[in-house]
Amino acid sequence: MVKDMTEGSIPRHLITYAIPLILGNLFQLTYNAVDSIIVGRFIGKEALAAVGTASPVMNIIILGISGICIGASVLMSNFFGAHEEEMVKREMATTAVFGVYFSLVVVILGMLVTRPLLRALYVPEEILDTASVYLRIIFLGAPFTFFYNAIASALKSVGDSKTPLKFLAFCSVLNGGLDIVFIGFLGFGITCSAVTTVVAEALSAVLCIVYVYQRIPLLQLKAGEFKVDRGLLKQTLQYGSVTALQQSCQPIGKLLIQGAVNPMGVDVMAAFNAVNKIDAYAFTPEQSISNAITTFVAQNSGAGKEERIRSGFRMGMFLEFCYWIMICGAVLTLRGPLMRLFVGDAADIVAIGSSYLGLMAFFYLFPGFTNGMQGYFRGRKRMKMTLLGTFIQTSLRVVFVYVLTPKMGISGVAFACAVGWAMMLAVEVPYYFFLKKRGIS
Repeated sequence: MVKDMTEGSIPRHLITYAIPLILGNLFQLTYNAVDSIIVGRFIGKEALAAVGTASPVMNIIILGISGICIGASVLMSNFFGAHEEEMVKREMATTAVFGVYFSLVVVILGMLVTRPLLRALYVPEEILDTASVYLRIIFLGAPFTFFYNAIASALKSVGDSKTPLKFLAFCSVLNGGLDIVFIGFLGFGITCSAVTTVVAEALSAVLCIVYVYQRIPLLQLKAGEFKVDRGLLKQTLQYGSVTALQQSCQPIGKLLIQGAVNPMGVDVMAAFNAVNKIDAYAFTPEQSISNAITTFVAQNSGAGKEERIRSGFRMGMFLEFCYWIMICGAVLTLRGPLMRLFVGDAADIVAIGSSYLGLMAFFYLFPGFTNGMQGYFRGRKRMKMTLLGTFIQTSLRVVFVYVLTPKMGISGVAFACAVGWAMMLAVEVPYYFFLKKRGIS
């Protein structure tokens, strides 16, 4: 359903938009989490470590693609807020045509660089072959990932955050069911886990396309309309490439951090894989509130409603704070059971992961505020600031990981994250007030 955020209750718009995004992103994470749980419980810790060492590379693909789609979505939100429906369709066509070529390049490069990349990350020889096969199959799913994200972003730009959730929920359940049957009961290996993930991604993309052509005339493209508008492509790449770089900074940082974790042994690698999955679930609502802020700010920017933008941003930051209160208590209470969900009764691994989560529960406040700021800057098309902030955070986190982990283990990763987020806010908050002084916020 198309939703105009330039009128009506601000809290209602943000909350009703963010909730489906939260659920949808949680289902997206469920793809990898279900793989990790089933792989860890039914195949073993070596397979779990292989999936874990491949995860940062997978995230680079997903976040790089979604970064481009977010850039396109900001443009579509502006056009929609200004009631320029023809421009919405032209941007949709430009993104679709570009996506065909971009995703094919990702597949080809992925096939070529997988093994050298894993070697560069000091992946142990006993899991190198397994991780390589798993990752190459995931690369084959890049076109489906792009088109699901492109269509989902288009729907979100016109206020429909519920429909992508429905299809992703169905495919997540399918993915988990296939894993349980083929790995849990029939004993297939880690390759099957990658295949079922790609199949689920493909189905989500197909379902989104079918829905658009049945229900959303604004986004329907006919055969002759699949053309690239060079002016729009330039803007899309300008915003999208910066956003893609910003989105990719985090997993690139995780790759470098993984390089510091891998020499600590398979037990620490398995624990780190598990806590990364838990972190991702904790961060997802913060990121979804951020995306709601982006769409709200972009639509109202297109409509020229400055006071409404300021009110929406304040409400978004309040929602981020309220969420942190909830997630801090939940993680502190459930960190042990959460770890056992991934690794069973492996006491040493559970202890390693629990110590990390006990710190991160408090530190989750920082990314709540940084995500809120990022959402505002994206909606204002201040993509360079989102890139700068993320680059500062990622760089400092990596540096402090290599300084702290030799003495503190993966608990040092938690402290390094806190330092990075704090410095990111130290840059972004003054810039926000600079814009406000100039009458832009």
